[in-house]
Amino acid sequence: MAKMLSERLSEELERITAACPLVPVIAIDNLDEALPLARALVDGGITILEITLRTVHGVEAIRQLREALPDVWVGAGTVTTVEQYRAVEAAGAQFVITPGSTRELLEYGVDAQAPLLPGVSTLSEMMEGYRLGYRQFKFFPAEVAGGIAALKAFSGPFSDVCFCPTGGIRQDTAADYLQLPNVAAVGGTWLTPKDAIATGDWSRITDIARASLSLVKG
Repeated sequence: MAKMLSERLSEELERITAACPLVPVIAIDNLDEALPLARALVDGGITILEITLRTVHGVEAIRQLREALPDVWVGAGTVTTVEQYRAVEAAGAQFVITPGSTRELLEYGVDAQAPLLPGVSTLSEMMEGYRLGYRQFKFFPAEVAGGIAALKAFSGPFSDVCFCPTGGIRQDTAADYLQLPNVAAVGGTWLTPKDAIATGDWSRITDIARASLSLVKG
């Protein structure tokens, strides 16, 4: 019989996704930018940081941010293997987000150190995690996979499941997703525009974060 997701991990993931409605999807191209970028987001009210493994600096950025920002949830995104999962846990990641789901990742996540938010784009994928006790998922790529209409349809047979949709969501559409009862938070790259990072325009990033939170809370 397969192991089921531990209650500790399920509750911890609920606390994390409840901490902030917006989750910036962050790719670190230059390690020196990690801390000023994170601080700019935090100054704008963001309390969850998803550091992706899309670049070689992801794991070290997680380690540095965990040390520098102890009051912020710092986790790993774009985790695709159990080996990467273990590596980000060792770096101090407080949560793990995957773009899709494999049985190996789901089974590792049921009693891992850091809670897993598995990525899904269909009900069939979601049901693989559901049978192991997962009740929170990343919906990716949200816009391509059906967006708000798909999430409304998912709520019929699975009213006890919550999602964090990511992929194609913009500042002006985030609030529409968050109005759905089965959406706990939304993720996006609009919070970290590459041109602002390249020029070190941290105040602009703070302004974007603050404005985005105002829109979704208003």
